[in-house]
Amino acid sequence: MNPGIEQRLETKGIKPTAMRNLVLDYLSKQLSAVSLTEVERALAPVDRITVYRTLKTFEERCLVHSIDDGTGSPRYALCKEDCDESPHHDLHTHFHCNQCNETYCLPKTLIPSITLPDGFKQDEMSLLVKGLCQKCSM
Repeated sequence: MNPGIEQRLETKGIKPTAMRNLVLDYLSKQLSAVSLTEVERALAPVDRITVYRTLKTFEERCLVHSIDDGTGSPRYALCKEDCDESPHHDLHTHFHCNQCNETYCLPKTLIPSITLPDGFKQDEMSLLVKGLCQKCSM
């Protein structure tokens, strides 16, 4: 296990537990965003509800962000270490591959600033691009 896992949890005000350590360690090794089911399978045998609550806690504390990639199941990816709750600022583009079904964070591709009409108030923003990933387009 990565020795920085417990420290990263504590930095975000999350009490380290065995499950939280396992989930964060697993997420830190992923190249793409993962679903609850994928985390559950990778760490089996684990309780699905405990994994779900762990991911929700991580999301509330800005340790992970969830991605709605249109598959019907949110995917989760680690936030940058400087992400905080004021507001959650992982405002980067996500890419969903139509062939391999992977969803990737593209942190260097920022979401452009949007000016809303008077009377409109933004709560959140996301940008999802769909197509073929680098691996599948070769």
